[in-house]
Amino acid sequence: MSDVANPNTQTDAETEKRTRTQDTPPLRVDNLRKTFGGIVAVDEASFDVEAGSLTGLIGPNGAGKSTTFNCITGAHTPDSGSVTFQGEDITGLRPDQVANKGLVRTFQIARELEEMTVLENLMLAPQNQLGESLWRSVTPIVRNDVIDQEMDIRDRVWEVVDFFEIDHIAHTQAGTLSGGQRKLLEMARAMMTDPEMLLLDEPLAGVNPTLEEKLLERIHELREQGYTFLLVEHDMDVIMENCEHVIVMHQGAVLAEGEPEMVQRNERVIEAYLGEIDV
Repeated sequence: MSDVANPNTQTDAETEKRTRTQDTPPLRVDNLRKTFGGIVAVDEASFDVEAGSLTGLIGPNGAGKSTTFNCITGAHTPDSGSVTFQGEDITGLRPDQVANKGLVRTFQIARELEEMTVLENLMLAPQNQLGESLWRSVTPIVRNDVIDQEMDIRDRVWEVVDFFEIDHIAHTQAGTLSGGQRKLLEMARAMMTDPEMLLLDEPLAGVNPTLEEKLLERIHELREQGYTFLLVEHDMDVIMENCEHVIVMHQGAVLAEGEPEMVQRNERVIEAYLGEIDV
């Protein structure tokens, strides 16, 4: 069982799981390139994301941030270059295969199942559930295993809804939630997959200030537990105030990276953002 609800309940195995990549960056992007016809969307981009960090990925509109995310998580297959996660080459794997490795993405527009409740959405999130195989339901011994697993998942769901403070909407249909509540559900669903690292695609877009603060608090709490984050966000203040490392993309390439203060003073970064109102 994960430690999301209580960081002090971490087992030795979970501690090892969260810290085994401290010496080697869990995510390494090397010379990644992706074109669409004659348009170069990602141009030999290379960067690392350190274990346990909250790293920001920023850039002007059209800089290649979303395409880079898509190449990392399997939505696009890069033309060249590689993506390495936990020391394993995952370049070209399908999105579900990438997620099963522990690298999970949330989306700018939450993709919940609208006709299902918050609880039902979360119950479906874990991978490789025994009940997904129809033949198991007619095998008495395995059927008991299915029941036991479902009970464990349900316990985990209640831990997660409590952690994200959405227990009051647990039985509400997802399609009726506000934009901010959907973002909380999206992140809760990601946590139900027991990830090693999360890629957050504009998690604060369209979120009111109160829920924005709550989301940031949860991100920081999870980072303190050892989770690793790569965050795309257009709000420069959010990136500079919350991330310890910032990667700047421009015209598909990595323009600069480093601590927020250093990036803000970089003349090439300032020039790239000239004329940009919403960065």
